[in-house]
Formats: sequence, C-alpha cells, structure tokens
Amino acid sequence: MNTKNYNLPALSEGGLGAYLAQIKKFPILAAEEEYMLAKNWKETGNLKSAEKLVTSHLRLVAKIAMGYKGYGLPVNEMISEGNIGLMQAVKKFEPEKGFRLATYAMWWIKASIQEYILRSWSLVKIGTTTAQKKLFFNLKKIKNQISPKTEGDLRDEHVSEIAKKLDVSKDEVVSMNRRLSGKEHSLNAPIGEDGDQWQDWIVDKEMDQELKFAQSEEMEQRKDLLKDSIKILNDREKQILYSRRLTDEPLTLEDLSKKFNISRERIRQIENKAFEKLQKHMLNSAKSKNLLPAN
Repeated sequence: MNTKNYNLPALSEGGLGAYLAQIKKFPILAAEEEYMLAKNWKETGNLKSAEKLVTSHLRLVAKIAMGYKGYGLPVNEMISEGNIGLMQAVKKFEPEKGFRLATYAMWWIKASIQEYILRSWSLVKIGTTTAQKKLFFNLKKIKNQISPKTEGDLRDEHVSEIAKKLDVSKDEVVSMNRRLSGKEHSLNAPIGEDGDQWQDWIVDKEMDQELKFAQSEEMEQRKDLLKDSIKILNDREKQILYSRRLTDEPLTLEDLSKKFNISRERIRQIENKAFEKLQKHMLNSAKSKNLLPAN
C-alpha cells in the first residue's frame, strides 16, 4: 500500500491552510461504519473502503503533527510522514480486536513523524543513545509540567529534576534545551495565504473529541498492560518499584534500604531490574495485542 493508491488532498508547499480546510470536510466515522469498512478492506482488499478509513483520520494526523511543531521542521512534511504512518495502520488494523482505528493509528502516526524528525536532526545533534532520544522527545513536555512558560536556560533545580526523570546527565539536559529553544512556532503564526492561524484550526471541537477519545483509550490500555505485566514481579520487586516509580511521593533509596535491611545500591539494582522486566513484558504484550507497530 502506498500513497499512489489513494485520492488524497494535495499537501503542497504554501498550501497548508487549504489542505486543512479540505480534510475537515471528511466526516468522522461512527464505530459501526468504521468496523464494516475495515472488515471489507481486510477481507476483500477494497481500496475504496481503505481510502475512506484513511481520509476520515487525516485530521487526527494533522492534530498529532502540530504537537511536534517545536522541532523547527516544516509541519506539512510532518503531516505527510504522519499520513504514511496512518496508511500503514489501516493496512495492519484488525477490527475484531475491539478497539477503534484512531487508538491503534496513533502509534503508527507518532512513530512515522518521530522517525522523520530523527532523520532530519542529525545524530550528532541529538545523540545516539536511547536515553538521549528519549530526552529529545520528552524534554518539552516535562519542562512544561514542572516549569510552564519558562524560556531560555532552565533553573538548576529543574535541570536536576529532568535529568533524574529521564536518566541523563545535567549537561545533556542543558545542551538539549538550548538546541530546542527558539524553534517554537506561535499559535498566531499564519498557516496559509488566506490568513488563517494555528489557533483558528486547533479549536476544531470535533477533532479534539476524537483525539481525546483515542488518548483516553490509549491511557486505559496502558493501565491494563501495567496491571497485567506487574504480576511477573515478585513481592519485593513490586514494593520497591511502586515506592520508587509508581507513586506521587517516591521513597528514597535510604528509606527502602532501612525497610528491607539491604544496601541502597542493592535497592537501586532491584529497582532497575524490575523496571526493565516490566518494560519488556509490557512491550511484548502491547505488540501481541496489536497495539504497537511491529518491527
């Protein structure tokens, strides 16, 4: 399946405003209609059914792509990459699993956009380790959580907090923050020759409702995955992991060292091992349930 198989609105340079206006005309599908179209596509290969599934979710792609506009890359290109991810999601979607296409497609859309961003930002700029890539894609979100509206360099305590959350050095946090600073696009910036602004399009209530629904389903699925996966840990691993990473007020290594009568280093080792086991099991479960893109 490729873009040539579909009759999609053109996303040309300078035509973003017109494109957004066009894709708003495609109706959002009811659950039953979406199921029947997906079933027809899966069983007969009917491209018209697949095309309707794709076009009904183009606004979802654009909405997600807007969330990545802080990386200083053309939004129209990120939308194009996200559309490719959407098509892959439609190709692999299994309606019998019982969840909506939007929930499943979000993973593919995000993955395609992130891969494009990683290709566009050289590895020299963002680093090569998993932790550095995690920092690249999560710094802005965490920064907004702990220090909303902060511009320029972060305060020392915020740098320390972010470094701890993402398991990277303080220098890496400072360096990445400086690289990403100044690349934000104002919501008042024009998106086309017609004078529309980002904020004019973002307040699409129908699109917000679809995205919120998909995000809500995604969150519920993550909770279920966590609930099922944590059963693989023994009691001590569960207690330590909960106390360190799954509570609003985590205990210190010293607190747990006294509680279990072992060294702080041993507590840290158990915590990391338990977290790795949990992550691996959740990832495998998500893939087996068709909730993540297959490699």
